[in-house]
Amino acid sequence: MKKLLLGALCAALALTQTPASAQTFPSKPIKFVIAFGPGSASDTLARIMSNDLTLSLGQPVVIVHKPGADGAIAGIEVQRSAPDGTTFLFGTNSPLGVVPNIRKEPPYDVVKDFTPVSYLGQNTLFLVTHPSVPAKSLVELIAHAKSKPKQLNYATGNTFAITATAKFARDNGLEMVAIPYKSEPEAITDLLSGRVQLIIATPTTVQGHMKAGTLNALAAMTPERHPLFPDVPTYLEGGQKPSPITAFFALVGPANLPADIVQRMNKEVVASLAKPQVRQQMQAQGFAPKSSSPEELATFLKEQQAVWKEALELAGVEKQ
Repeated sequence: MKKLLLGALCAALALTQTPASAQTFPSKPIKFVIAFGPGSASDTLARIMSNDLTLSLGQPVVIVHKPGADGAIAGIEVQRSAPDGTTFLFGTNSPLGVVPNIRKEPPYDVVKDFTPVSYLGQNTLFLVTHPSVPAKSLVELIAHAKSKPKQLNYATGNTFAITATAKFARDNGLEMVAIPYKSEPEAITDLLSGRVQLIIATPTTVQGHMKAGTLNALAAMTPERHPLFPDVPTYLEGGQKPSPITAFFALVGPANLPADIVQRMNKEVVASLAKPQVRQQMQAQGFAPKSSSPEELATFLKEQQAVWKEALELAGVEKQ
């Protein structure tokens, strides 16, 4: 009897010592802030995950669009939010890798101002052109662009495209005109109309047009041919140098997010990304889902600061 009473007392004591946040989280809807608009890859992927997490967390997980400033607006929104587990950045390399390295006065420090939760995976992109461009390969595109200096406009709907296209132009001695957009869907509208002639974009926004033949895919920005479009040559097969950058996704909260909330969110995200139905939906968008521990993500984000700093310098992208 004494042992039973002692066990009950210990259990009760352990319960009272559990942090209040662990006992109540989540008690309110959760916001996933994204750096791009509706219809973008970030929007589509965040919705796939939010739909699943809404069920497992027992609270609505809603998407909040904060496009603009290369992802800085979304990053600042989360940086300034309360560390109570109600606001997370469903982030990409834009707010988490580029913004701190493209600003003369960075609005935040990724390592100090955010709490890592989990890596989410990596996206793939394709270099596609308007049918008016007389090129069926990267070699032909380079020759065409050299014959018409400053006459080809390229769209950029995210910072991967900004960096990768600028580096492509620099590596091959091309003079092309960059036309920036807040999000890919807006850029694709102008690409289809012929206002811009090429873009490096995600399958979410271009695969339907690639299948329909309204846009021509010249290269997959992947080490190997992409399973969605195995007939499209890789960037390397087109004679280009390998790129050190990746279009990654990661979930982070504001600084000082309680450890128990981090652990709970990490647990749910890891479980979500392991579900076949979630993985299949993401892979259909050209996304390769992959989770991590908070510690692994912290190391990765720290490494990415150096990776993107070098990549932006090699591409000749000047600080703003």
